[in-house]
Amino acid sequence: MTPELTALALATLLQVVQYVLFAVPANRELGPGYTMSARDRPPSRPLSEGTARLQRALGNHFEGLILFSIAVFLVTFADKGSAISALAAWTYLAARLLYVPAYWLGLRPWRSLIWALGFLATVILLLSALF
Repeated sequence: MTPELTALALATLLQVVQYVLFAVPANRELGPGYTMSARDRPPSRPLSEGTARLQRALGNHFEGLILFSIAVFLVTFADKGSAISALAAWTYLAARLLYVPAYWLGLRPWRSLIWALGFLATVILLLSALF
């Protein structure tokens, strides 16, 4: 497996971990009556600040993972893998690993800088596929 695909597999597993990190406290806070419902109405009480941050970090990774996946697939299918694309893939993964606690702890401006690093790594991967 290429380094880019390995980073993608690990980033996808990180998404699973993030889901669990959010789902466990959300189920405790909202109760199974709400979380197993159709959720036609908003919950009777809001999520705690930390759990809400974990939810937003999870959603953010879904968005970033789409672009990262496309970039990895393009590099792989175009056979454009290189030391630069591998470094970019691992940088994306490292940024996402740092992003979760940075978001959960409300670390400003570090959370945004970490996000930007991961986004830049994705852009580098896309450019690697083209050139």
